[in-house]
Amino acid sequence: MILTVLPWKRALIIGASSGIGEELARQLARAGCHVALAARRADELARIAASIDAEHGEGTALTYPHDVRETEEIPALFQKIAHDLGGLDLVVYAAGVLPILQPDEYDFTKDRQTIEVNVLGAVAWLNEAAERFGRAGAGTLVGISSVAGDRGRCGMPVYAASKTFLDTYLEALRNRIAQKGVAVVTVKPGPVATQMTVEMDQKKLPFLITAEKAASLTLEAAARGRSVAYVPGLWRPIMMTIKSIPSFLFRRLNF
Repeated sequence: MILTVLPWKRALIIGASSGIGEELARQLARAGCHVALAARRADELARIAASIDAEHGEGTALTYPHDVRETEEIPALFQKIAHDLGGLDLVVYAAGVLPILQPDEYDFTKDRQTIEVNVLGAVAWLNEAAERFGRAGAGTLVGISSVAGDRGRCGMPVYAASKTFLDTYLEALRNRIAQKGVAVVTVKPGPVATQMTVEMDQKKLPFLITAEKAASLTLEAAARGRSVAYVPGLWRPIMMTIKSIPSFLFRRLNF
């Protein structure tokens, strides 16, 4: 179910040019929210913003072409976005990369990109949001993590580690600013049909859902103030079971 009533009026989506980020922007706009879209691909941002504006009115969506690896740009850009929107009450970090690795491949270039996008970009953007919301005593901060962060998987060592980092970082932010009235939400999707998974055999991905469904469940969890939300919820008991497998057995699994 796609929510039509949401508690936010001004939202920033980092990683809004495709997948979950794009769907979040569309669903937020549909619920009456003004949205700022930040991502690397300017042409895709323009396409999405034009579509949103055509449906909901000129100026509903603002675009900010940006590569999250350019972390020195972020403080000034964050302030500009907050100014242009007339405030912020929701920030979502949805940017992420999942380079495909062959079974015997160790590629530091891919690994560095994963850390720069999934870790350093997230910290740079969410630090800004946490500071602003902490001062205001209000706001919602959402990080899109992954069930992959729950175990060290042989097929994606650095990707899994990057999501484990994000989980712990978001928990620490929550412990730091929740008492100030700020909601910090960790969203942990299972496989989602996006460009990130298009190089995989999606027919073999368990419980694959659409980006639209993932976005809807993300907004529902955030609106309810959930601390950690598995998307869809069936992944919670699945990952509890997987996390309980002893390491000496888990390493024998091709998972």
